[in-house]
Amino acid sequence: MKSILIAVVASLSLIAAGAASAQEALAKSSGCLNCHAVDTKKVGPGFKEVATKYKGKADAQTTLEAKLTSGKGHPAVKTSADDVKSLVKWILSL
Repeated sequence: MKSILIAVVASLSLIAAGAASAQEALAKSSGCLNCHAVDTKKVGPGFKEVATKYKGKADAQTTLEAKLTSGKGHPAVKTSADDVKSLVKWILSL
């Protein structure tokens, strides 16, 4: 029983790591990583810093999506609305 539990936890960890790397690949292909890094400041703040700033705010997802697509306070991104939504969700999960 214990070995099954360990196998399940290991599998879930691999799935989560795969999803995170997929989101990071999306951030790279969308140009986000030209100015941002996950955990350090480049031209813009690191994604973890953004997640900390918006932690606990109910409107964080909506606010960040609006900033990214409107070009106010951040250059407008040239990617689909679904990709923006996915990226913001990933960033806020960090």
